[in-house]
Amino acid sequence: MGARAEKPQPVRTRESAVFVFEHEDIVADARQLARSVPLFERLLDRNGPPPLWRRPASFTTLVRLILEQQVSLASANAAYRRLDARLGEVTPEAFLASTDAELKADGFSRQKAGYVRGLAQQILDGTFDPAGVSSQPAEAFDELVSIRGVGPWTASCYLVFVLGAMDAWPRGDRALHVSMARNLGLPSAPDSDAAEKMADAWRPHRSTAARMLWHDYLGGRSYEPTPDAGFI
Repeated sequence: MGARAEKPQPVRTRESAVFVFEHEDIVADARQLARSVPLFERLLDRNGPPPLWRRPASFTTLVRLILEQQVSLASANAAYRRLDARLGEVTPEAFLASTDAELKADGFSRQKAGYVRGLAQQILDGTFDPAGVSSQPAEAFDELVSIRGVGPWTASCYLVFVLGAMDAWPRGDRALHVSMARNLGLPSAPDSDAAEKMADAWRPHRSTAARMLWHDYLGGRSYEPTPDAGFI
C-alpha cells in the first residue's frame, strides 16, 4: 500500500503513530463515495479527503480505546497522560503493579481499571497478542470482542485505526451520530441502530465514510491534530 504524505504529523511522539493527508487508498475511497452518495460529495467538496489516522498494534492503543469508551477524547487523553507520566512507559507489567488508588488518581474508573488489568494479564499469559490479531476483519472483530471490556465500538475502532480495515463501522460513536445529523439535516442525532442502518448503504467503504464524518466534525479543512491527542 503506497502513500503520498503531504502533511505527515505524528499524533504521539513515543509510538509509531501515523497521520497522513492525501493517502491514496483513502482518497480513492472518498471519491468513490462522493460519486454515489450526495452526502459524501458535499463533504469531499467542503473538506477534501479525510486524513489517514493510524495507531500501532499495541497494549497502549487498547488502553487508550478503553479509556475513550463513553467519555470525551479530551477526558480520556488526560487520564492517559497521567498514567503515562506516572509509569514512564505504559506496559502490562507496570499497569498490573499499579494500585487501585493510583489508577483512580490517573482517572480510571474501577470498571475500566479492571478491564485493563485483565487485558494486561492476558498479554503476559500469552493468551492475547495485540500485534497478532487476525488481518481478516471478521475474525479480528470476534477475537477482540472476546476480551472482557472490549465491545463492538472498541473492536471496530481497532479495525479502522490499527488494522486499516476499509469497511468497519464504529457502532455507537457519538461524534459520528452528531456529524450525520448535522450533514443530513436530521432533527436529532440518530441512535446506534439507526446510524448503523444508514451506514449499511455505504458498504464497502464504511471506514472512509466514518473518517469523512469525523473529519467534518473536527473542523474539516481547518482541522489540525493536537499533539498527544490520541487517535484524532
